[in-house]
Amino acid sequence: MIELQQTWMLPALIAIPFIAGLLCWLVERFNKRLPRWIALIGMTLTFVLSLVLWHYGDFSGMSQQVIAPDAAVPWVAEFSVPWIPSFGISFHLALDGLSLMMVALTGLLGVAAVACSWNEIQRRVGFFHLNLLWSLGGVIGVFLAIDMFLFFFFWEMMLVPIYFLIAIWGHDVVGKTKEYAATKFFIYTQASGLIMLVGILILVIISYAQKGVVSFNYNDLLGTSLGGWEYPVMLCFFIGFAVKLPIIPFHGWLPDAHAQAPTAGSVDLAGVLIKTAAYGLIRFVLPLFPAASQDFAPIAMTLGTIGIFYGAWLAFMQTDMKRLLAYTSISHMGFVVLAIYAGTLLSLQGLMIQMLAHGLSSAALFIMAGQLYERLHTRDLTLMGGMWGQFRYYAPILMFFCAALLGIPGTGNFIGEFMILFGAFAQYPVFVVFATFSLVLAGLYSLILIHRALFGENNIAALAERETKSHGLPPRKLKDLGKRELSLLLMLAAGLVWLGLYPQPFLDTSSHAMQWINNAYVYSQVTQVDASQLLDAMEAR
Repeated sequence: MIELQQTWMLPALIAIPFIAGLLCWLVERFNKRLPRWIALIGMTLTFVLSLVLWHYGDFSGMSQQVIAPDAAVPWVAEFSVPWIPSFGISFHLALDGLSLMMVALTGLLGVAAVACSWNEIQRRVGFFHLNLLWSLGGVIGVFLAIDMFLFFFFWEMMLVPIYFLIAIWGHDVVGKTKEYAATKFFIYTQASGLIMLVGILILVIISYAQKGVVSFNYNDLLGTSLGGWEYPVMLCFFIGFAVKLPIIPFHGWLPDAHAQAPTAGSVDLAGVLIKTAAYGLIRFVLPLFPAASQDFAPIAMTLGTIGIFYGAWLAFMQTDMKRLLAYTSISHMGFVVLAIYAGTLLSLQGLMIQMLAHGLSSAALFIMAGQLYERLHTRDLTLMGGMWGQFRYYAPILMFFCAALLGIPGTGNFIGEFMILFGAFAQYPVFVVFATFSLVLAGLYSLILIHRALFGENNIAALAERETKSHGLPPRKLKDLGKRELSLLLMLAAGLVWLGLYPQPFLDTSSHAMQWINNAYVYSQVTQVDASQLLDAMEAR
């Protein structure tokens, strides 16, 4: 592995989306098409830069190497400059295999989000791309920041652009406005973020009491002995991440936010925003609070398993295409919780593949829901049917991504889910058995989506004709996917197939990071057990 110490490439990953977004806003007054190209170039540069870091990291064969239980965090690249030295706060970024994969996914889905909104957004184009790119820049900051104050800064900063994306460019649905959905999202996430901030401050104060130095640095906070405070501080972090993931019962914001968000907002939410919560649980909760996390694991896994069934059942009941897809995210995040708290290397590696695959498949399905809405001005599955005979490309591609969401072999979803189930079975067989049964429900909602949209009675042509007449337009033939739309979806499909057929490069990349997290979570438990046994033996003497 090539270590890139103090590299400017890390702040560049954050700065490019921020600068590109600001340029989009400034040039809108001169040309309304120019912001789209600036945004596309900015996110493409971000994605390419993540690939450059992947290349220089030289991760090939890492799965064959074992790191010691007491090894330092395996950072590949770091960047640190003082920010508020009197409070021990620095602008400290660091990259390992886990954060690299998440940054690359953010860059790729950022390109997809800009491309899918090319014709959808026709007003305030520059301000739209400002908010879209700043939210993505904030997400990348969350994946790279290891100063806890800086992490919280990016965590809160990425919420404001998402609020504007939903409130200004979202869609009203019957009974609920887009402003309602945006406000609900903001209150949920802001309140949970403040709870997490309380946990961060308590952790820093206890660390200061022990070491005599104020520091928000992740490396300095590792190994802090919290005593009786460990469980409540861990709960503060857990609630902050559980709302964003979301875990039952903190999921109330997600269906409304997805249903009312523009297509790019849904891609952002489902593809990368909820992954920041999973990343936070892996990066911070397990290593900082290993004993409390182990005690809490049965509760977290129970909530995750309930979420798998509850999300699948509610998806099964939906008629709105985007709400159906939103509830599938709740179901799939249950698998993520199962993998995290199982804490084995196999389950954590499966989690890596699952997050990448879910990001690609859910983003693609939300893009396709947006494409259908552009053509039919409805997302009601009861009004659809017969698309297989109407579209040459749209129908088979929709079937592929629904099958990927189902976890069909040959896609990354299959690899991720089964690695998680195998990795968690030895320690938590009951949870794994219940989670396996939930795959049947996943099959049901995927097949119902395919049947209602693609087959059955042909309502598509009649619906399109009714829509054109209601707008005073002559009847028109439905357009199939254009070259831009087709290229975008095929790119995401290729990523899913690569993950499904040859996941080894991704497993190599995340191997050292996941080994270290596994050691921090499991090895610390072993040492604590050994220490308690030693104390018992001394008392017996």
